Amino acid sequence: MEAGSAFATMMRAQRGALFGWVPVCLAIGIGCYFSLRFEPSLRELGYVASAAFIGALIARASPEHLRPLALAMVLVGCGVLLAALRAHLVAGPVLEFRYYGPVEGRIVAIDRSQSDALRLTLDEVVLNRVRPDRTPHRVRISLHGDRSSDITAEPGLRAMLTGHLSPPSGPVEPGGFDFQRHAWFAKLGAVGYARTPLMGIELPQGGMWVFRLRMIMSARIQSLLPSDTGGFAAAITTGDRSAISQTALDDLRASNLAHLLAISGLHMGLMSGVVFAALRIALALVPPLALRLPARSIAAGGALIVAAFYLALSGGNIATQRAFVMVAVALFAVMLGRRAISLRSVAIAATIVLILRPEALMGPGFQMSFAATTALVAVFGFIRDGNIPMGPSWFKPVSAVFISSAVAGIIGAAHFNAIAQFGLIANLASVPLMGVLVIPAAVLAAVLAPFGLEVVGLWIMGLGVDWILFVAHFVAELPQARSYVVGPNGLVLPLLALGFLTLVLWRGLLRWGGVVAMAASFIVWSGTQRPDVLVSDTGTLVGIMTPQGRALSKERGAGFVARNWLENDGDGGGQIAANARW
Repeated sequence: MEAGSAFATMMRAQRGALFGWVPVCLAIGIGCYFSLRFEPSLRELGYVASAAFIGALIARASPEHLRPLALAMVLVGCGVLLAALRAHLVAGPVLEFRYYGPVEGRIVAIDRSQSDALRLTLDEVVLNRVRPDRTPHRVRISLHGDRSSDITAEPGLRAMLTGHLSPPSGPVEPGGFDFQRHAWFAKLGAVGYARTPLMGIELPQGGMWVFRLRMIMSARIQSLLPSDTGGFAAAITTGDRSAISQTALDDLRASNLAHLLAISGLHMGLMSGVVFAALRIALALVPPLALRLPARSIAAGGALIVAAFYLALSGGNIATQRAFVMVAVALFAVMLGRRAISLRSVAIAATIVLILRPEALMGPGFQMSFAATTALVAVFGFIRDGNIPMGPSWFKPVSAVFISSAVAGIIGAAHFNAIAQFGLIANLASVPLMGVLVIPAAVLAAVLAPFGLEVVGLWIMGLGVDWILFVAHFVAELPQARSYVVGPNGLVLPLLALGFLTLVLWRGLLRWGGVVAMAASFIVWSGTQRPDVLVSDTGTLVGIMTPQGRALSKERGAGFVARNWLENDGDGGGQIAANARW
């Protein structure tokens, strides 16, 4: 009886704080689905649905202190079903063999590959001697070789070339990044390359106006700002990253500033904040309006409209969609007179994202952004509620950058096996400039663009971008700027996440069990054992672990596989050095 009473008391103490566990339970179910080594049948999914329904009945009939446990079971089951439903909704044909021949399709995306080659994504695909019902909905082709005779790739252009295509490859080792799964949810049924000229066979028709506008704006920015400055500016305003060089990308990654390129929570939040502040100031300057109208709500509504346009203009990738949901939740809270930034708001945003895009859970972007946001909200909420002095006014933004960089750095190390040793310094020198100069200048350029004066805003923006690129290059050139760590096994991230969430969300002494779980995750990580022998899926590359590190059977070829093996080993050397150990 005493144990039952203590449990009831503990659960009653959680009143008002249990909503934060809704996305956690959904994520557990989604993670369970993606951890399966087989596709569950309709009967098996029916069992899950039945278990969730029974859990709902139990929750209805249970005492108050037991109801959350039953609802947690329901949410876990819903997570499994959501992931399965999403996987079937995006299903499409996948190429089952290696194909060489003519490839025809409509250009729907333009970017760059890891080898810095221009890369096109085509839909409405036609392949020679492949039935329409077996033809992938989308294919992605990197353009290698001499491209001087190519036509200009345009949105909506129906083009043709002769290319090599193959099915999307799976993980390069057990438990590694699964590109096959990523391609499935991106509706990519084949990937490959071409060395022949790109030919246009039909001019762009109507539609795809947002994509056209993106590329027109990107071209205009690049014409006014030189080289990587223009490429960076185009990337953070239109989402077009095809103009930034591989050298600049490497510097940004080595200095932990690559997140500034992706249109994510930082950019969406800064853009919305600048517009919100500008609209509120504008209304305050007109006293009759300021006294009669709800200025905060109107400013929040205007910022939401701008954020929605920014989402559409940037191409609407998963990271930007996730950022828009988070910003939209905060702005709706402002319009309703509620606290805009709270753990409940973060939980609502995470729940919406997981319902719409369950596969986002498995990506580093979702994990880093929500982990950093949760940590910031929790830490500053604790400071606010406890009336803890923060010291000088500049200390709060500095501590925010420190917290978010530390959290994102840990998760980034788990996914990319690299730590930017001076990433905090680079972020402190660059992130504030994004808020006070780069993003406001981008808004100014957008406002002046209808009058042909966008060059004023872009010039100011270029000054900030030049500084960020300078910091990235300077930090990347420092000795030991990047160190490598062994890739963690599959237990580390779930244990780390659950420990962190328990510490943040739970009330009472049990929350400190989260610290124990987090410490345990680092112990498990430090004891990770790498495979003694690895063989590529094609059998063309073999890697054997030696006391000096992994020895590779070839110094060239299968470069992607070799790079991933070495990175997961925590080995910063290249394939040639690894081959010398053979």
